[in-house]
Amino acid sequence: METKKVLVAGATGYLGQYLVKELKKRNYWVRVLIRKPAQKVKFENVDDYFVGQITQPETLQGVTQNIDWAFSTVGITRQKDGFTYMDVDYQGNANLLKEAQKTGVASFQYISAIHGDKLRHLKIFEAKEKFVDELKASGINYCVLRPNGFFSDMADFLQMAKAGRVYLFGNGDYKLNPIDGEDLAKVCVDKLLSGEKEASIGGPDVLSQNEIAALALKAWNQPEKITHLPDWTRKFTLWVLRTFTSPKTYGTIEFFLSAMASDNIAPQYGNKSLQDFFNSEVKNQKIPYWLLFKSMNS
Repeated sequence: METKKVLVAGATGYLGQYLVKELKKRNYWVRVLIRKPAQKVKFENVDDYFVGQITQPETLQGVTQNIDWAFSTVGITRQKDGFTYMDVDYQGNANLLKEAQKTGVASFQYISAIHGDKLRHLKIFEAKEKFVDELKASGINYCVLRPNGFFSDMADFLQMAKAGRVYLFGNGDYKLNPIDGEDLAKVCVDKLLSGEKEASIGGPDVLSQNEIAALALKAWNQPEKITHLPDWTRKFTLWVLRTFTSPKTYGTIEFFLSAMASDNIAPQYGNKSLQDFFNSEVKNQKIPYWLLFKSMNS
């Protein structure tokens, strides 16, 4: 059987790198879209590199030439490069989609985020779901996945825990099931192969915010100190950000603060645990001398 040729856009990101590895494990021919040649060092055995800027359509000509499947994890959730969500999450992906249409790409998978279709009033989802609408109308076979939080997103809990205390809004009882990037990459490929059009994806463990905070503190060998802030402080923070800053500044925080105020539970996939991720992150970080001393004498 002929090997499918696959393009991964957003390949240098958290999920993108796992996706490239998973595709190569399954013996697909893989092209990655990168912004500059220096990023080639992030990959070991991809078949082709294409250097182009997702926001500059003239640099993308030919990126999908001879490609069967396109995967896009493109977004600016963690970037600070001056672009808006509409510039990247919508228009950048739309630029890629136009190339896919021109060259006859058979299937296009796009990664949004959990409840994106229900939270279009948030700036980040306004852009993501506008692209989803365009993808659905494109005539290309599509697959839209809306994963829960990544393990990497939970690092915010870990950073607070490092200082000995985690702060939560409300009572901390809202639940979520974040997923590891490696587990999610497997699901991405499986879902495209199965022909599923849309799906929400979560990890194997459904945890409350209190439980995640406790796991983060445990990873640092810290006592369980969790402070619950009244929910009005979350709402006030949102108001201040929306009133006095631009969407480029508040978009990601708006998403995070909104997500903290409800359950975010998706169908469960994978087998990697958040505690193992936290332990690994702590092991890989340089632990300050004072914290080592405190642990030895507690």
